[in-house]
Amino acid sequence: MTSPDTPGLAALGPRLPSPVQEVVDDRFERRGVRLLLKRDDLIHPELIGNKWRKLAPNLSAAAGRTVVTFGGAWSNHLRATAAAGRLLGIPTVGVVRGDELAGRPLNPSLTRCAAAGMRLHFVDRATYRRKSEPRTLAGILRAADAEGAYVVPEGGSNAEAVRGCRALGAELRGRADVVAVACGTGGTLAGLAAGLAPGQRALGVPVLKGGFLAAETEALQREAFGARRGTWSLDDRFHGGGYARVPAELDAFAADFEDRHDLPVERLYVAKLLFGLVALAGEGAFPRGTAVAAVVTGRPFP
Repeated sequence: MTSPDTPGLAALGPRLPSPVQEVVDDRFERRGVRLLLKRDDLIHPELIGNKWRKLAPNLSAAAGRTVVTFGGAWSNHLRATAAAGRLLGIPTVGVVRGDELAGRPLNPSLTRCAAAGMRLHFVDRATYRRKSEPRTLAGILRAADAEGAYVVPEGGSNAEAVRGCRALGAELRGRADVVAVACGTGGTLAGLAAGLAPGQRALGVPVLKGGFLAAETEALQREAFGARRGTWSLDDRFHGGGYARVPAELDAFAADFEDRHDLPVERLYVAKLLFGLVALAGEGAFPRGTAVAAVVTGRPFP
């Protein structure tokens, strides 16, 4: 939830707690499993889902300073940060992966960032990979004329964000046996798991290849809470080929889910989560009587 000392955020009228919607889907029903949707996509029109939960505590910590963050050319996180800056009057700088993009027309996502007042700074991919190294980060901030700014990591996942996402788990206490979320950097899963009650478990569905998220999620929990928290696991089988990859099978699945339940399905995260849950239900991974909640962290762009 928003911090009481986060300037202006409460005035933006977030819908918290976000609603929980039960959907009847025969692929779950015939297995004796209930499917719930945690509609974090309805928290705020521009600061959607886990972006609100991650950004709110970081904006509080920034205390009005310029916020610098990182992302690719289609980053949801960059758009959310730019929107927050516009709404709250906080300067923002987006460090964008790929200096070859600097001389090209902006894509719709970066156009949205620029229109919200975000200053874009493009860096080469080799430098971008080293952005967490103190010396490299200092060089990026100098080049972007943003020394002294408050830095939020790519995807928004840091200790502040993880503590912010703990409220997501708290809102679902007693509502589901398993709470599943799509994962990019692990921050939402780390906080969600910490907020759930004993006996509940969190399931992360990574949208990137590589199998690195278990270590990163645990590291985020240790940074935020001092130790691993809650019961959580990851299933790495449903990334669809990697980040921003939407194979035809996944797109068709998402379109069918939209038709079944009159719900717009964001393809890069939410579709992979729902696809994975349908597959797991088909495998008998959830005992009869299980209530599974899927966190809807975003909606289609634009």
